Amino acid sequence: MADPECRERAPAYPSAPLTYQDYARLPDDGRRHELLEGEIVVSPSPNTKHQEVSGRLHYALHGWAQRTGTGKVFAAPCDMVLSPHDVVQPDLLFIAREHRSRITADNIQGPPDLVVEILSPATAARDLDRKRRLYERHGVAEYWIVDPDAQSLTVFRRRGDTLVPETPLGPEGVLRPAGLPGLELDLAALWSQES
Repeated sequence: MADPECRERAPAYPSAPLTYQDYARLPDDGRRHELLEGEIVVSPSPNTKHQEVSGRLHYALHGWAQRTGTGKVFAAPCDMVLSPHDVVQPDLLFIAREHRSRITADNIQGPPDLVVEILSPATAARDLDRKRRLYERHGVAEYWIVDPDAQSLTVFRRRGDTLVPETPLGPEGVLRPAGLPGLELDLAALWSQES
């Protein structure tokens, strides 16, 4: 029988619906918190494969943004405040130069031009459904779902009020997103197991 002193105790969060002010008062317990429709959602730390892919994507996007002067790239943890009841920490996000007023000293205020979520077993269902609908509702222009296990990347582009998926890209090829001119992402390098 497990020692009751060794079991992790679930923190007591206030009842929903919460606001950004409630969220900002949460103690820093080393876990990733998000506020989805007024509800606190906690995720475990990502696995190493997730972090390797995140690092490579961040490096590629940051290099492209610096080289072209088109905007800024941020990596989690970085609060993105979409509404008083919706605060998320996507794995990566890009803010175009013309929307730089959305970047504040504390967080990102409003939708970015690109959101990237890298699937993990604990977050995949949320990223594919609940967060996709949230990004759609709040005007995110482009959303990438990256699946390190399947070695696939799916681009969702805004058409009217909807984020529409394009054909998933597999383990090879080059991604040249229309919304990010000049970016070329080598997918084989993204999945590489070599250090």
